[in-house]
Parts: sequence; C-alpha cells; structure tokens
Amino acid sequence: MKLNASFTAAALCSVAALASGTASAETLRLADSFPVGHYIAENMTKVWMDRVTELTNGEIEFEYYPAEQMGKSKDLMSLAQTGVIDIGYAGVSYLADKLPLAAVGELPEAFTQSCQGTNAYWTIAKPGGVLDQAELAPQDVRMLFVMVLSPYQVMTARKEITGGDSFRGLKLRTTGGTKEIAVELLGATPISIPAPETREALSRGTIDGVLFPHSSVLPYGLEPELKWGTQDMNFGSFVASYVISEDRWQQLSPEVQKAMTDAAEEVIVSACAIGEEMDLQDKQEMADAGVTFVSLPDADKAKIEADLAGIGEQWAADLDARGLAGTEVLTAFREALAAETGGEAAVAEAPADAPAAETAAETAAEPAAEPATETAAGQ
Repeated sequence: MKLNASFTAAALCSVAALASGTASAETLRLADSFPVGHYIAENMTKVWMDRVTELTNGEIEFEYYPAEQMGKSKDLMSLAQTGVIDIGYAGVSYLADKLPLAAVGELPEAFTQSCQGTNAYWTIAKPGGVLDQAELAPQDVRMLFVMVLSPYQVMTARKEITGGDSFRGLKLRTTGGTKEIAVELLGATPISIPAPETREALSRGTIDGVLFPHSSVLPYGLEPELKWGTQDMNFGSFVASYVISEDRWQQLSPEVQKAMTDAAEEVIVSACAIGEEMDLQDKQEMADAGVTFVSLPDADKAKIEADLAGIGEQWAADLDARGLAGTEVLTAFREALAAETGGEAAVAEAPADAPAAETAAETAAEPAAEPATETAAGQ
C-alpha cells in the first residue's frame, strides 16, 4: 500500500510539472560579443529572449553567453551553423568573407536615423527577402532580428573641422569595409585597430580621429580625447544581427517559430527607437564634455554626399563581377529606404570607371579588425 501510495504521489507530481510547463521547457543557447549591460543586449537581445519565453508560455528558455564567452565575433555565426550554439550574433563587418552582400546596410546610403536603416534592411533580410534569398538561405542560416546603428560621424582629436578640406591627411580609425572607402574619399587614411585600443591611440597621436557612431564613443571613454565632430552626415553604419541555422529552425515547432517571428517584429521597432534616443543623448553628453559638432558648409556637404553615393555602385559592381547579386541587393535596399524616408529610390548602376570599382570592392572585401570583447556595437 505504501508503495502504491508513493507511486501515485510521484505520478501526480509529474502531471503537475507537465501542466506547469516546466518539464517541457527547451533551453536554447544564444551567444554574442557584447559585454553585460551593453545597450543592444539590454534593449534588443534580452527583450527578444524574454518575449519569446513569454509568448511560448515558458516552453522556450535561453542561456545567454555574452562577451565572446563562446567564441570571437567573427566565429559566432559558424558556431550557430555547426550547432555548437543555437543562435549566434552576426556583425556583418566581421563577416565580409561569408556575408559580403549583407554589408549593404553599412553603405553610406540615404538614411540619417537608425530606424530608417533598420526597417529597410529588415525588409530585404528577413526570410523571403532579396538578401535572404541571395545570401542567407543558400548558407542555411536565417536572420532572426537586426539593428542598423545610427550613421557614423567623423570625430577628431585636435584638427578643427571647418569644411570638407579639414579631413585631408588625417589618420582616422575605421572598422574596415566600405567605411575605409569613405575615409579615403575624404582624403584621409583609414587605420584599422581594435576598438579597445582607440583611446590610447588618440592620446598618443597614433590616429587623428575616428569614424564612430555617438553611441560607441562614451563606452570606450573617448570623449576626453575628442574635440570636433561632424553632424547630419552618413559615413556608413553597422549591422548587428542574430542568426539561427535553418536545420535548427526546422526542429522548432510552428508555434515556437511564430513566437520568435512575432517577437522579432516587435523588438526591431522598439530597439531602433531606443537606439535613436540614446544616440541623441550620447551626442549631448559628448557636447557637454567639450566636443563641438559642426555642420559642414552646404557646398562641401553636397560634394561629399555625391562622392559617397558612388560607393554603393562600386560595391555592387565588384560583387556582380564575382557572380553575386550586388546590384539586385543594392537596388532592393534603396527601394526599401525610399519607402521608409519618402524619397525616390536611386537606381544602382555600375560605375563608368571599372578599375575604381574593382579597387573599392577589394577594400570592402577585406575582413574588419577583430574586436576584443566589444564594449560598443559596430566597433
């Protein structure tokens, strides 16, 4: 009788556990390179995980591995593809060899706000989009959610910014890729160094300035070393995304897949809006610390923007020559941007100067400097 009573009690406990959802919970491993407290992790990544857990009534839980605990930034997508982790961070600047087309969101195109770039990029990158079909799906990965940072600005340590000629001869730190081309078009020299070493390089005069978003200056403590900065320009951006392998995606139930998709649609909108607010707050804090922000003269701004506009065509032409869908992806992104900004989509055309396109694309294809445990996205 005691044995039967014990068995009955154990069975009731099992039923109760199943009813509560605890016994059936599945834990997914998500890894990125951001340190604890980073604004992207706090306002996008963790919000998405919590929302998925909520929408699945606890059926899906997460183990979160920040700060490159599972691998370097450039390796996290591969770890997701091979099943070492379930979901991995994919910063496309660090994946130029694997995701060359995905860098379209980092081009200096016609957007000045994070949400404009993010929404347009998501249109082409989400499953079924032009970028997904051209590059992600063939590699059996699926983008889950993404943020395109507010556009990068030029900031200098000692040289006053008065116009377009102010940048000539300067050594500016960049994250590589198309941003190197933008720096060269200004008449400056791009320097690729790990972000954590940037403050020391500025103080020693190893570099004269940086190409950074405002949100990356304060976490690295650069504001004491900077005196001048541009505003209302777009020298490029940074795409922070998370991916899952198609094989792992198909192992999830339709209900879980829908929860992840619904959570993504929510968090993509909220995260970029918070990013924009923080960008303005960080800019003001930099100004309070002594950084003077300068609007370039209209003629100089128009010339620089015209020069930067050609980077997209150069980038697309080289990728086309490699048998990739450069022009198709660029055109789709520009159309999506036009829908976001209310502007007219520019037509992507191959540049007349083919050698220039070739040189630019070779630069864009070079891997960016590998970050040492990122403190700020895009670095």
